[in-house]
Amino acid sequence: MSQTVAIITPAYKAQSTLTTTVRSVLDQTHDDWQHWIIADDGFDYGAFLHEQGLNDPRQRFLSSGGAGRGASATRNVALEQLETPYAAILDADDRLKPEKLERAVAALADFGIVTTALDVMTEDFRHLRHVGTGADRVLTPGEHKWVNLSMDAMVVWDRRRGDGRFDPEMSNMTDLEFLLQLYRTIPESFHIGTPLHDYIKREGSMSNARDVTAGMIDSKEEIHRRLLGGHYGLSEEDVAGLVGFLNVSIAAEAAYGAALAARPGLLFEDHIEPMLAQTRQ
Repeated sequence: MSQTVAIITPAYKAQSTLTTTVRSVLDQTHDDWQHWIIADDGFDYGAFLHEQGLNDPRQRFLSSGGAGRGASATRNVALEQLETPYAAILDADDRLKPEKLERAVAALADFGIVTTALDVMTEDFRHLRHVGTGADRVLTPGEHKWVNLSMDAMVVWDRRRGDGRFDPEMSNMTDLEFLLQLYRTIPESFHIGTPLHDYIKREGSMSNARDVTAGMIDSKEEIHRRLLGGHYGLSEEDVAGLVGFLNVSIAAEAAYGAALAARPGLLFEDHIEPMLAQTRQ
């Protein structure tokens, strides 16, 4: 049985970061993969990686069909063409730990969605904090965000059990919105509590920006509306869990600017975590 994982990486002006990302794929202990690198800037990343000595026959190169179309539209270009049973998301400035695919594929034998804990890092790969660590566990859709309180691009999924497309009309939170599409036909996910995905926090990252952005709040409110409208076909309990998280998250966004001014360098994860804990008391 094929265990090929298609790793989807949109690339927009990614020359300074992509080599590190690609090396993390080449270093995987599970070697049955395809790395789909989709240029959203007209750049020839295939030639670029060849020049860097990082080309591999398992790499696939596509174009988004434009420039600056955005990560969602660019990811969808690959999703329309994949034939592999499994798929994973990897941004062009993040990294996979060497055992990420091996452990995810093992879990996909029993579960349609696998997520992993995160190693949140600076641009020069200095560790900042972990997110979602602890025991491996099965999560319902309503429990997911209370464990994975930051970033949902660490997902690996079985395309035969569930699939979707990224929403190019949403400015933010598209990873969570995509995951909710998968939950329509996959009732629960498996979370690996070992940090297997390096999530790079950059100056200006939406979840670590100096200013609260209307786009982030609007996107969370849109998902909130879709959940309450039954858009994903989830149970009342799962909707309540997700809405409860989003209520806290929207309030955290509104308060983040002042909190960041008081504590320069404050991570959004460190800002929201105590708010979530207080809600659950």
